[in-house]
Amino acid sequence: MDFYLLAFMLIILTGSVLVYIYYLKEKKEQLDSIRRGFCPQCKQNSIELTDQRSGGCSTPELLSFVCLECGYTNSFAIDNREACGSGRCK
Repeated sequence: MDFYLLAFMLIILTGSVLVYIYYLKEKKEQLDSIRRGFCPQCKQNSIELTDQRSGGCSTPELLSFVCLECGYTNSFAIDNREACGSGRCK
């Protein structure tokens, strides 16, 4: 009986890790297409930065984007450590 429970827990854990890896891959692909200047959903050049927040050098920058054509919205946490070494972050 304990073997079945252990096998079930292992399957659930493996599935959860694989789903999270897939989620991160999709999120990265969406950010890459936004950096190229087009919406990842409708492929139009209508993506716009709506919000940009940062808590300082040690915290990631939060960027929010919206597509003016299809209404796609998403937020991304971007590491901004390069700003600390440049003297721009005070």
